[in-house]
Amino acid sequence: MGKMKASTSINSSTGAEAGAGAGTRGSGGTRGSGESCGKPCGENYFGHLQDKMRQLEEANYKLRARLGKIEREWRYYESMRVRYEREIKKLQTELEKLSSPPLIVGTVVERIEGTDGAEADNRVVVRSSTGPRFVVTYAPQLVDPRELAPGAQVGMSQQSLAVVSVLPSAKDPSVHGMEVIETPCVDYKMIGGLREQVEEVREVVELPLTAPERFERVGVVPPKAVLLTGLPGTGKTLLAKAVANRTSATFIRVVGSELVQKYIGEGARLVRELFALAKEKAPSILFIDELDAVAARRTEDGTSGEREVQRTMLQLLAEIDGFDPRGEVRIIGATNRPDILDPALLRPGRFDRVIEIPVPDREARLEIFRIHTHKAGMKLEKGVNFENLAALTENATGAEIKAISTEAGMLAVKRNKSAVGTAEFVHAIKKILGEEQRSCLGLSAKSKEMGVMFA
Repeated sequence: MGKMKASTSINSSTGAEAGAGAGTRGSGGTRGSGESCGKPCGENYFGHLQDKMRQLEEANYKLRARLGKIEREWRYYESMRVRYEREIKKLQTELEKLSSPPLIVGTVVERIEGTDGAEADNRVVVRSSTGPRFVVTYAPQLVDPRELAPGAQVGMSQQSLAVVSVLPSAKDPSVHGMEVIETPCVDYKMIGGLREQVEEVREVVELPLTAPERFERVGVVPPKAVLLTGLPGTGKTLLAKAVANRTSATFIRVVGSELVQKYIGEGARLVRELFALAKEKAPSILFIDELDAVAARRTEDGTSGEREVQRTMLQLLAEIDGFDPRGEVRIIGATNRPDILDPALLRPGRFDRVIEIPVPDREARLEIFRIHTHKAGMKLEKGVNFENLAALTENATGAEIKAISTEAGMLAVKRNKSAVGTAEFVHAIKKILGEEQRSCLGLSAKSKEMGVMFA
């Protein structure tokens, strides 16, 4: 019994020590784990926060980018909405115009003013397109009263015949087609043998356009218009183009036969619109070629066609009288039959300067040959003598000399030559000026010198 108690006490003490050791180890183990989790756990927490902040920044950046994209799309769609609204309004306006009833075209005869100092009652006398006259009203909100001048075209309502709009003046498209858009590329250097005539045209046509102060300083009124006369091909049209190029003015060219129309009053209307276009495009030069077609001497023919031509000529005379002599519009006429022109056209105040364009003499023909060969860039063989060519082309006009130069060049091309020689020029002269060519044209030497043509 004594041994069993002793062993029991020993075991109990040993267990207590073991328990104390275990407790000590347990407390030591807990303290060791606390020491191992102190600083490393703080670093993980801060890293975790940085990761979260980075993720939030990325999400914020994506949201901002998406917001910017949405704002850009909103601005685009807003601009498209405004554009479509404008398009809808425009289409609605066009639809209203298409659905609105047509207007009656009328011409204002006169405005009715108030009596005894009273204000105007917004009424005008209008002649409709069918003929009768009406006294109608107009709305100042729609129509400017200053535009309702006598002769203005207006649109009237079908129900009340009230004036609702003022129409632009009608212009014949054929008149606008007479305007030469490009400036003629002709200079005085391209005209040979007409020094005196060039000086006369310059002082009558060019100086009033380029230096009008000279005439104002001296107190001289320049001629209103100049008439160029001469045989066909002597350079009348070429001279007019050179003046237009020198003055940089609008060049309006019309042939007299274009002003002769079929119906009564159409020719006079074309003349009015032609001179109105010249005033609108000022400074301008109005060149009327073949003037004898519309301004021949008046006769007692009695036919309706002749009377219409005379009406057109009378309108031409009235338009020339209505021009300011110092204005920026100059008139040049050209004809090869001055003997059949009406005397009223040649009186002072109209075509009061007549310039005759003669057939070129020998010196002039020599100069014209040089213009159409050397200055035109034609390659010539050595030995081509222009003196002999000028002698062989007696009584030839400038147009015929140009045709001779062109024909000589064509012969050189036909013969596969690199330059034009004397033989080609002689052959061209025989071809252009030979009696066979003259007989084909129905001309003789005597009729060419006298300038006689059929009337």
